[in-house]
Amino acid sequence: MSYTTLLDVATLRSHLDDPDWLVVDVRHQLADTAYGERAYGAGHIPGAVFLHCDRDLSGAMNGTNGRHPLPEVEKLALRLGGIGIASHTQVVVYDDAQGMIAGRLWWLLRWLGHERVALLDGGLQAWQAAGGALTSVEPTLMAQNFVARPRPGLVDAAFVLERIDTPHMHLVDARGPDRFRGENETIDPVGGHIPGAVNRFFRDNLLPDGRFKPAADLRAEWLAILAGSPPDLVVHQCGSGVSACLNMVAMEIAGLPGSSLYAGSWSEWCIDAGRPVAR
Repeated sequence: MSYTTLLDVATLRSHLDDPDWLVVDVRHQLADTAYGERAYGAGHIPGAVFLHCDRDLSGAMNGTNGRHPLPEVEKLALRLGGIGIASHTQVVVYDDAQGMIAGRLWWLLRWLGHERVALLDGGLQAWQAAGGALTSVEPTLMAQNFVARPRPGLVDAAFVLERIDTPHMHLVDARGPDRFRGENETIDPVGGHIPGAVNRFFRDNLLPDGRFKPAADLRAEWLAILAGSPPDLVVHQCGSGVSACLNMVAMEIAGLPGSSLYAGSWSEWCIDAGRPVAR
């Protein structure tokens, strides 16, 4: 059996010694980019390897492509293969930030054609709450050949701009409501949102304990957000193309696949004064 959206703690515990499974720790903090490595070194789920949001899950910034541009496909494929991901590998990814970073790796793997990837539901907190042990021992990596087969589902700023006043795109912004309104913007140089976008804070997909809401609840909520638009017209964005991926996970759980990601998101959009801004 393969897992493509979520995995619970009990199932992960029963597969910790499975050679065809790989656990990936992607803990990260925007204000302290060394946090994830420190936390991983202090203790992680046994067998987990670490990937860094900036170095591994993002590419180089050039001043116009946002805060977390996508990595080069070839470079990412080499990194994923180097930590042991092959076509048959069941990947389980976790963080301690309610899935905000884990969703990025989930989307990257799915975008590159790897279906067998799931988030640990509830993240590291759920693992520890269930009595799961942590270790500081780093696993021995067994390199594999990861073959990247990029799929549709990625759009750019030009795509968004061309469709901004048409019914051919349903734009969903995953940032917090205050930043969506243009308030309390401390990360990007301009506050506001892309005109026509609707707001779905990524944390609204979760229960108070950090696990995802039941699929039926998510489906009802997302159908209301879509307001009749089919899933394949939905484009997700956030501040930098990271937390938006959790909305994509939620739509997948809800049985509404086929949406796309504007990876540059607000941090790319707002840097060009010629692009419209709403508040």
